[in-house]
Amino acid sequence: MLGKLFRKSREREEAGPVGPSVGGRPPRLPRGIRIYAIGDVHGRLGLLRKLEGIIAADHHARGDSCQPWIVYLGDYVDRGAESRQVIQHLIDGPPEGFEAIHLLGNHDLWLREFLEDPAYGPSWYKHGGDATLLSYGVRMDPSKSEEARFKEAQLAMRGRVPHEHRRFLSGLELGFSIGDYFMVHAGIMPSKPFDQQSVEDLLWVREPFLSHDNELAKVVVHGHTVEDRPTERRHRIGIDTGACWTGMLSALGLEEDQRWYLQTGADGGS
Repeated sequence: MLGKLFRKSREREEAGPVGPSVGGRPPRLPRGIRIYAIGDVHGRLGLLRKLEGIIAADHHARGDSCQPWIVYLGDYVDRGAESRQVIQHLIDGPPEGFEAIHLLGNHDLWLREFLEDPAYGPSWYKHGGDATLLSYGVRMDPSKSEEARFKEAQLAMRGRVPHEHRRFLSGLELGFSIGDYFMVHAGIMPSKPFDQQSVEDLLWVREPFLSHDNELAKVVVHGHTVEDRPTERRHRIGIDTGACWTGMLSALGLEEDQRWYLQTGADGGS
């Protein structure tokens, strides 16, 4: 089962190097800015804290002349056991000296929608929402009908999810554009201009985005699709390495025309 969830990034390497490019040149950030983008966390607070520590150490080792930002690519909740704790950690702020951008993932949207309408419950629950319910101390009564279970769970969650958590979820951004990069949870539809993407495109798209062969107006940095390692193509950089299963949470570092990767180990802790 687990193998089916992973997209093997090595499958396309036979075609030769296809590194990110814009107009035939390497993508760039404006001078004086250093960005670290973090892939899907999915309730793994220990991994997030560890990776943030690695990022802080990397930033200081490279010198403090740049303003550092961390861009979190969404999917903070579900599957892992500490969804509530991850949200609180993000609310508490990034490492000292860093600015933060928090993007919306499809799982974060599922939680937000469930808090408004229990009809979203069954699909959310079977894709990891059960772990989020438990992290807020909500258990469902299996003796009741599905409709009754989810109505009760929604009412319980509305009482248990703090106002600051709901405000955080409602304030998440759909995308972040800077220099030659566009950062988003899932990707874009290549056939549409960047400013005409739908919410569904930005939070859910896989194909035809993943296998697109040509450059786009910006290089898209994304999570959402689990690959066995960070993956580079002409048009995209994917950094979801399945942290909730593998223990490997990945980040992309960017400064001017440089890029590098940071990760927790596969035994990165929970």
